[in-house]
Amino acid sequence: MSKSLLLSLIFSLALLSAPSFAEQKSQLGPYEVHYIAFNSTFVTPEIAKLYDIQRSRYNALINISVLDSRNKNKPAVAVKLSGTARNLIGNQTNLEFKEVREGEAVYYLAQLRFSNEETFRFEITVDDGKSQQLLKFQQKLYVD
Repeated sequence: MSKSLLLSLIFSLALLSAPSFAEQKSQLGPYEVHYIAFNSTFVTPEIAKLYDIQRSRYNALINISVLDSRNKNKPAVAVKLSGTARNLIGNQTNLEFKEVREGEAVYYLAQLRFSNEETFRFEITVDDGKSQQLLKFQQKLYVD
């Protein structure tokens, strides 16, 4: 099984595992930005090792992909992502995104430590080198 297919299956399983893990998307300028945050234990040990992901009941994985909605095929776009996750009492964590390329697909992955039922407000800057867009979303995370 190819790495690309395996990673796609992992993220699909995460989407189907619980309603709180439903993928979301936002239209930011010319880009369709898909984002999901889920517990890192949904990733198999093999995939975690391959992408240097620390699996833990207390680690979330944030996955973002950016598609060019100006093209009917919506190809993946390589961008620079930076951002923060702030919990409801104001503690802030800087997110470090790692780019993953598999064929024509481009994903950005970041890890985040959390406590059970902790809610985060995410602010992520999507920079294509010409302009910047701001993705904002909020999500409660659960220990698996």
